[in-house]
Amino acid sequence: FICCLAVSDMLVSISNLAEMLFMLLLEHGVLVMRPSIVRHMDSVIDMLICSSVVSSLSFLGVIAVDRYITIFYALRYHSIMTLQRAVVTMASVWLASTVSSTVLITYFRSNTILLCLIGFFLFMLVLMLVLYIHMFALARHHLHSISSQQKPPTAHRGGSLKGAVTLTILLGVFFICWGPFFFHLILIVTCPTNPFCTCFFSYFNLFLILIICNSVI
Repeated sequence: FICCLAVSDMLVSISNLAEMLFMLLLEHGVLVMRPSIVRHMDSVIDMLICSSVVSSLSFLGVIAVDRYITIFYALRYHSIMTLQRAVVTMASVWLASTVSSTVLITYFRSNTILLCLIGFFLFMLVLMLVLYIHMFALARHHLHSISSQQKPPTAHRGGSLKGAVTLTILLGVFFICWGPFFFHLILIVTCPTNPFCTCFFSYFNLFLILIICNSVI
C-alpha cells in the first residue's frame, strides 16, 4: 500500500510537471501541433493528473484502514488482510481511479461530478480523522494502563504528547495541502461568478503546488 501511495504521489508530481512543460513548449513555439491534437494531449494529461490524485487519496485511506486493523485486530490481521485481498484492493483502487478520472475529465463541467469529487474528499477526511483519533485514544489508554501498574506510577504525558503531535502532522498536512483545492471546487459549484470566488480562482496554480508538496511530504 505504501509503495502504491509512493507511485501515486510520484505520478501527481510528474503529470503536473509534464503539463507545465507541454504548455511552455506550446507558448514559446518550440512545439507546433494542430489544435485538435493539443486538446487530446491536454485531456490525456488531465486524466493522468486526476487519476493520480484520486489514487493518492484512496491509498491514504487504505493505509489508515490497514493500520486500524493492525492495532485493533492484531491477532487476526494476517487472516483479514491476506495477500490476495491486498492485491484485489490495490487493483480496485487503480481501476476505480482510472475510470472515475475519465468520467471527471469527460464531464468536468457538470456540478454533479464536482460534488462527487468533493464528497469523496470529505469521506476520506472523516475516515482518516475517525480512525486515527480512535487509534490515538487506544494508544493513550495503553500508556495510562502501563504507567498505573508501575511502582511508583510514572507520567505518560510525554508519550501522549508525541502521539498527539504525530496525529496532528498526519491530518494537518493532509488538510492543509488538499483543502484549498477542494474548497476551490466547492466555490465553482456554489458561487462561480462572485467577485470573492473569482479572486480565489486565480490562485489555482498555488493549490496544485500544495498538492505536489503533499506528495513530497
